[in-house]
Amino acid sequence: MSKVAIVTGGSRGIGAAISVALKNAGYSVAANYAGNDEAAQKFKAETGIPVYKWSVADYEACTAGIKQVEADLGPVSVLVNNAGITRDAMFHKMTPAQWK
Repeated sequence: MSKVAIVTGGSRGIGAAISVALKNAGYSVAANYAGNDEAAQKFKAETGIPVYKWSVADYEACTAGIKQVEADLGPVSVLVNNAGITRDAMFHKMTPAQWK
């Protein structure tokens, strides 16, 4: 049985690259996502990596999501916290509040 890794924000961008790299290294990977169903399903179809939808900002959703991953793939041994909250703005126009 291979080790299990969860990658938050794991179906697009840097997270997708991390998910694929972990799969190529022999891990069973669960790619978490929060909102873009179409992109997540495309990622799953292209890579064979299962996707799991929940917001990392919601504790109960995280708990349920991790339990589902463990039921599907086994105990989690690696967590990559890639998902984040983005407040898009030009760097020089960001307010101090946006940095907090």
